Amino acid sequence: MSDSLRISRKFSQRSVMEAIVQGGPISRASIAKQTGLSKQTISEIVRALEVEGWVKETGRTSGHVGRTAVTYELVYDAAYIVAVDLGGTKVRVAITDLACQIFAEDTEPTDPRGGQYIVDQIVKLAFQAASRQRIARKKIRLAVVGVPGAPDAQTGRVLLAPNIAGFDKMDVVAAFERAFGFDAMLENDVNLAVLGENWLGQGQGIDNLAYVALGTGVGSGLMVGGQLVRGAINAAGELGFLPLGADPFEAESLRTGAFERAVASHGMADRYAALSGRVISVPAIFENAQNGDEAALAVLDETARYLVRGIGAIAAIANPEKVILGGSIGLRPEILERVKAFLPQCFPYPVNVETGELGSRAAIIGAAAIGLGQLHNTLFGVDAPDGRISLPRASMTALQEAVR
Repeated sequence: MSDSLRISRKFSQRSVMEAIVQGGPISRASIAKQTGLSKQTISEIVRALEVEGWVKETGRTSGHVGRTAVTYELVYDAAYIVAVDLGGTKVRVAITDLACQIFAEDTEPTDPRGGQYIVDQIVKLAFQAASRQRIARKKIRLAVVGVPGAPDAQTGRVLLAPNIAGFDKMDVVAAFERAFGFDAMLENDVNLAVLGENWLGQGQGIDNLAYVALGTGVGSGLMVGGQLVRGAINAAGELGFLPLGADPFEAESLRTGAFERAVASHGMADRYAALSGRVISVPAIFENAQNGDEAALAVLDETARYLVRGIGAIAAIANPEKVILGGSIGLRPEILERVKAFLPQCFPYPVNVETGELGSRAAIIGAAAIGLGQLHNTLFGVDAPDGRISLPRASMTALQEAVR
């Protein structure tokens, strides 16, 4: 077979798979109508996919004049994806199928030793979760790891990730692939979160969308014109390095980021200690604020004012239709209430700000989504023009129930 015929065949295979993913159960006649391919070509492709275990016959159409037709759908458990949300204090690992349904999930405190210790921790959690659900390791084909920093595609390192020790000095991708025994890919965790919310959450159908995560650190993910913005070195949206809040010329600001030092959890704890003379955790600050503690209320006000500055910077540059707040601090209603109150005081036009619908699972769902696209590219032919396959509608209910 010539190269041109081989490429044409792969595009045809991909078109058939996309029709099945989007429309299954679907008949060959319906696939032909959607793709423009001949029924003979479709029959050959479907037969091959059925033999390989990717597609199965699910029934027959009924209620129409004439003969019934066999319908097909994707075998969702033919392969699995490891989806990971790695944070400075907590790591969440999930196993999803080809419909992005979450079958198993584990969460642990992030290993403070960093580096290879974290890689081993994530691999152990993933295989433990798979084992509980009796998912064979040979069926797990890809890991997508969300990291709080900028993945360097050339070296496999993760830059601008002060909360994860050692990832800036090692080939993280290679370490994961050695430990897992299959392909792995890295993506910024907040980029994954904005993808997750854009697919199934607060940002459905919005082409110009921003996601701001505030917790141990602070970061943002941005979609413009329906496309994820990564920047030259995957560092777009590293909100923590805005030259606001702390002195950006101090050495610590080069490591952690001036804005992150002021707005994230350590900054909140430091402000409370300065006002009250007591050192307490961020959850305790919120609890004290509910009880009327003036120092705690002042800390929440100041945190929201800092956050509003960051949102204003994003809005001035990218003009998103909506800004979604996430992270352990950003999801708190006390923060949203203050942000909505303060933002009109310092920004000239309305900005729609809401908390995310997917909660702490936004990055996991985004990882599953981007992993599904990558896996389809690998298994079912050449890349689509934008590098992704359309995501399946059938999985939405399962994922939304998983979030509850």
